[in-house]
Amino acid sequence: MKKIVIFCYVLLSCIVSVSGQETVGAKRAGNSWIWGPSIGYQYQNGNFLKLSGWGLFAPNEYQYIKINGGANFTWMMDRTTVVPEVGLTYYLSDRGIWPFVKGEITPYSATPKVGVSLASLVDISVGYGFNINQKSDFKKIDGLTFSVGLNLPLNFHLY
Repeated sequence: MKKIVIFCYVLLSCIVSVSGQETVGAKRAGNSWIWGPSIGYQYQNGNFLKLSGWGLFAPNEYQYIKINGGANFTWMMDRTTVVPEVGLTYYLSDRGIWPFVKGEITPYSATPKVGVSLASLVDISVGYGFNINQKSDFKKIDGLTFSVGLNLPLNFHLY
């Protein structure tokens, strides 16, 4: 649990330190962040439906950082389980297909990932989850993982 608190502190520190930066697409709309909901699928020792909210900003003219928080829903061991999750995605380029590195953390696992994205609208990633806390009466959430997600920007305007 201490690791999660430290991660959240570092994440919030990053948000505060770059909140004055502007994204290229949202600049015309008078907003420095693009944000919206996302829906996705992940396999990691079981099937998960991922629902979250996210915010994306540009630390420079060609790279982006996305912060998301949400919940993973699964049906395992004859019961429905909801697992909260926070994540940080660093898009390395904004030319065509955007490569990215990502980190996700839940109360039970930490998962680094790599992937590609279509302008941060559709993300496809692979990674490996490390078990950090075993949930009682539940499978370990660790090992190889694959995920795909759809990000819906609500305040992005093209002029």
